[in-house]
Amino acid sequence: MLLAFLDPLMIEAGCDEAGRGCLAGPVFAAAVVLPKDYSNPLLNDSKKLSEKQRQELKPQIEHDALAWAVAEVSAAEIDKINILNASILAMHRAIDQLKTMPELLLIDGNRFKKYQSIPHHCIVKGDGKYLSIAAASVLAKTYRDECMSHLHDEFPYYGWKENKGYPTVKHRDGIKKRGITIHHRHSFTLLPPDLEQGTLF
Repeated sequence: MLLAFLDPLMIEAGCDEAGRGCLAGPVFAAAVVLPKDYSNPLLNDSKKLSEKQRQELKPQIEHDALAWAVAEVSAAEIDKINILNASILAMHRAIDQLKTMPELLLIDGNRFKKYQSIPHHCIVKGDGKYLSIAAASVLAKTYRDECMSHLHDEFPYYGWKENKGYPTVKHRDGIKKRGITIHHRHSFTLLPPDLEQGTLF
C-alpha cells in the first residue's frame, strides 16, 4: 500500500520523470501536490499500470491534486547537459509551474539537485512507495506518450506510437534505413557501432 505522505505537517510535492532511457524525444517530468487524506486504489507506479489505467488516472489526478505541473527537456538540451541533468532540470521546470509552492520535495530515484531552498528526499523506487510520486509518474508518462504519438505522425518510420522512442528493433531498424531526426538524442548510442548511421532529417 502506497503512503499518502512523508511528513504530515508539510506541503509535499512528489516528482518523477519519464523517458530517460529513450533514444528519441524529450524527457518529461511532473510534480504533484496531493491532499494529505488522498487515496486512490488504482494509483501505483506507472510502469505497473496498463496504458488504459494510466489514461483513466490522468484526469483523476489532475482533478484531485492541490497542484500539478508537467515539463519537458528537449533532445537537443539532453545532448548538451546529459540525461541525468536533463531529468533533474525537467523536475525543476515542473516545480516552477506549481501554483502551490511545496515545503518538501519527494524525488523518485537517488539523484537530485537542490531546488531553491526547499528540502528534498530522494527515494529509490519512490513511485511504488508514495502516492504523490506515483501520481507524478503517471502524469509524466502519459504526457510523454502523447508527445511521442504526435511525433510519430510526423516521423512514422520508427514506431514511436508503440515504442515511445525506446530502443526497440523497429526503432533501430528505422534509424538504419531512414537515418536520424532532430528528435533523436545524438549523444546516445543510436545504433550498434558496426552499423552505419544515416543522415539527419
